[in-house]
Order: sequence, then structure tokens, then C-alpha cells
Amino acid sequence: MKLFSSMKERMSSLFTRDRYQTEWDEPTGFSRLGRIIMSAFALYVSIVIVLGIIWSFEPDPFSIRQNMEDKLALSRSDYVVGAATTSTLIGVAETLLDKSGGYLSNDIMPPGLYLDNIPNWEFGALQQVRDFARAFRELFSRSQSQSVEDPDLSEGEPLFYFDNSSWIFPPTESEYRRATDYFYSYLGRIADPQDTNAQFFARADNLSNWLATVELRLGSLSQRLSASVGQERVNTDTAGDQSAAQSTPVQGETRVKTPRLEVDDVFYEARGATWALMQFLRAVEVDFADVLEDKNASASVRQIIRDLEYSQRAVFFPIILNGSGFGTFANHSLTMANYVSRANAAIIDLRSLLAQG
Repeated sequence: MKLFSSMKERMSSLFTRDRYQTEWDEPTGFSRLGRIIMSAFALYVSIVIVLGIIWSFEPDPFSIRQNMEDKLALSRSDYVVGAATTSTLIGVAETLLDKSGGYLSNDIMPPGLYLDNIPNWEFGALQQVRDFARAFRELFSRSQSQSVEDPDLSEGEPLFYFDNSSWIFPPTESEYRRATDYFYSYLGRIADPQDTNAQFFARADNLSNWLATVELRLGSLSQRLSASVGQERVNTDTAGDQSAAQSTPVQGETRVKTPRLEVDDVFYEARGATWALMQFLRAVEVDFADVLEDKNASASVRQIIRDLEYSQRAVFFPIILNGSGFGTFANHSLTMANYVSRANAAIIDLRSLLAQG
């Protein structure tokens, strides 16, 4: 009996402990909620990371002729001089807005918030769009300096200068789309034989004047890219003119160096600028074909485009390396500076050819 009683008490004790242990292990409502929140947060982070990777891919170049045909189809028009460059300007602007992830420079939520390579790429391309749009307003659409500005271009061109990081009231995208709408209108008008007030003049002087602006842009980019490694530069601001003066005296030699955290920013800005410029020059080959042939400059334009194409080669490394010029590690910025400088030198030669009679 004692043995039976002892075994009964021991089994009762085990049963009670197992029951309490089971109740202890059973999750409470709070812990369930915590697990749901953690799972949702992990899913959100995963989605943000994946989208960030996808949105970080740079857009591919588009076909100039196919893009032109698509844009002319909207206005039910055939090719006229100026259609290629106008439709390409529209196409580049629309790429900024409609590429994977859309326009990212004004994003305030992840993943756009923490991405910086593509926003810098967008800014480089936008600078070229602004310069090209100004050339339309001041050069390509006017027969001479005293002629009247085209109304569509005078309204559309300033919209590209709207703050590139405005999130709301109004958002940047809406202003840039309004700008493209004006250029669509201009494209339809120059393609309309009944509208003689809208014109595009493919002349050597117009092209040369736009290329002068491109030359300044590329020169600045080349210097900023080269400054990825520290350099001692001789001041040549007033060289060649004994009567030249400047507002503030500077030292004869200065040291320039891009901060390490800004190296990739300059690199991707240059990538965006050269991508857009490559598209514009391909369009110039179409609309200014007779001018280039007359000046024997077609080969020069093709060489500039070739150098710009080289600048768009894939970067097979997750970060932009900043090794010294002849050091152990590569320096992506110096490689990009080489292609930009070559294109810039070729543009200088092209402008010389266009200036010849």
C-alpha cells in the first residue's frame, strides 16, 4: 500500500509539473503580436533591399530612330529636320521619370531615401537635359539673335530648372512632365507644314554654340573626377592675358581632392551626364547629317559617341574604388575621367571643324 501510494504521488507530481510547463511554454497574446511584428518588419526590410538593388540599375540607351517614330506617331507626323533631337530630348526626360523605380532624387521613403548612386546619375543627366533644352530655346528654334522665341520652348525650358528634389507642392515629376508636354507640342508644330512659325534650324553655328556648353560641362566633370586622388595644381586662371584680373587673389598652386564619401557621387553624376550626351549626339547625327557631311565632321561625331559608349561599360565591383593612380587598387574615377577628357578633346576639334568655311 505504501508503495502504491508513493507511486501515485509521484505520478501526480509529474502530471502537475508537465501541465504547468505546457502552460508556461504556450505563447501569450503579446508574444504572438511581437512575432507578427518582427516577421512583418523582416519582410519589409527584405522587400526594401531587393527593390533597392533593382532600382540601382542604370537604364539602357534607347533607339533614336524608334523613339523618334513613336513620338511622331503621337502627332501623326512624318520626319522633319529637328524631329530626332526634339524626340530624343523628350525621351531622355521621360527616362528620368519612368525608369525602374521612377524618379528617385526627391524620395523620402526607403529604398529611394537611402539610395544615392541613381539620384546622382539623374542629376548628371538632368544637367544635360537643361543645357539641351536651353539650346532649343535660344539657338535651334531661332533664325537669328533678333528673332522671337518659340512660345512652347519659352514655357517648357524653364520648367526643367525646377528644384530637382522637391517632394510636394509641387513634386518635381509634375513640373518635368509639364516641360515634356511643351516639347511634345513643339515637335507637333515643327512637323506640321501648315505651321510656319515653329522651326528648327540645323546650322553649324547653332550646333557649335551648344557644343561650347557641353565642352564646359565635360571639362568640369573631368577635373572633379581627376580630383579623386589628391593633386597639386598650378593656377592658370588668368594665363595668356596680361591685363586679366580676378576678384580675389589666390595662391599659385592649390591642392584639390574630392572627399572619399563624395567620390561615388561624382562618378555616377558623370555616368548620367555622358549617358544623356551620348543620346543627344546620336540624334544630332540624324538632324545635322548634311551639316556634318559638309564640314567633313561625321567621323568626329562618331568618335565622340564611341568614347561616351566606353564610359557606360558595366562596373564589375559593388563599390567605386578609389586607389591611387599607379597603386595596387583600381581607380574608377580616373578611368571615367579618361573617357570624359577624350570626348571633350574631340568636341573641341569638332567645333574647330564646324567653324571652318
